[in-house]
Amino acid sequence: MAPSLRLDAAGQDEAAALLRTCCGSTRWVDRMLGRRPFGTRDCLLAAAREEWFTLSHADWREAFAHHPAIGERESLRRRFPSTGHLSEREQAGVATAPDDVIDALARANAEYLQTFGWIFIVCATGRSAEEMLALLRARMANDPETEIRVAAEEQARITELRLVGIENAVTRSP
Repeated sequence: MAPSLRLDAAGQDEAAALLRTCCGSTRWVDRMLGRRPFGTRDCLLAAAREEWFTLSHADWREAFAHHPAIGERESLRRRFPSTGHLSEREQAGVATAPDDVIDALARANAEYLQTFGWIFIVCATGRSAEEMLALLRARMANDPETEIRVAAEEQARITELRLVGIENAVTRSP
């Protein structure tokens, strides 16, 4: 019987490329490759989360660097060619935001980066620009250790949604 998961059926290079679209941490991708085959979606998602939370803060920051800042429209495709389309879809709530909200996001993103040393990470799917701006402002009150853990949890959610998207693409195709 053929593997039911796309990540199990894929060759090593294809699987690595698929995993990199889900999470930009090199160590996470390597560890996930080493855990194949997953067998079921639940096992895949559990492994993804387990491996993510065993990584160092440096690994987390590497993954964060693979995302555009929330509302950063200009560089989505240019700076992030393999995942820009995903970020664009995930940040759909920003597409219709008024310019003043986009400008406020840009200012808040810059302040966040200066404060913490990494970009603001939030699972943007289904959230409006105003909601993300409010979350960003609220998280500015966190100390760095708390904030990196909050950002890591957000990255875990993004990764899970992207993994599910990869596997759903297989079940929808003829």
